[in-house]
Amino acid sequence: MEEFFEPIAGGILIGIASMGLLATLGRVAGISSIAWGAFAGPDREWRLLFVMGLVAGAAILHTLTGNPIPSAPEGSLPLAVIAGLLVGFGTRMGSGCTSGHGICGIGRLSLRSLVATCVFMATGVITVLIVRTIMETLL
Repeated sequence: MEEFFEPIAGGILIGIASMGLLATLGRVAGISSIAWGAFAGPDREWRLLFVMGLVAGAAILHTLTGNPIPSAPEGSLPLAVIAGLLVGFGTRMGSGCTSGHGICGIGRLSLRSLVATCVFMATGVITVLIVRTIMETLL
């Protein structure tokens, strides 16, 4: 039953937090913009608190539920750096991330966000197919 309850509860909490941020500050809860702004943009105070809340919320959940904190995945550090740079480039090119477009934008019935989310998802599917094909060929 936890496999069903936890994702639903998480989605509801993300929706409530997104609506609360929009209602109180008039801001969209796009995590990439909030994280960047916490260190390099205007209105740093609330952005830094938001990021700290993400980390603290996860720590509190793990403490209350007794679930272990997941260990770092095994993999290539250079590949992770390249992937991170590509994600950052895509976020800038797409004028937002999956949370900003996928959660907040679609929730506001933004056609631009719907298109951006479809592009994100299609690109992810294509990337997985290509990487798995290359990995199978190399192995």
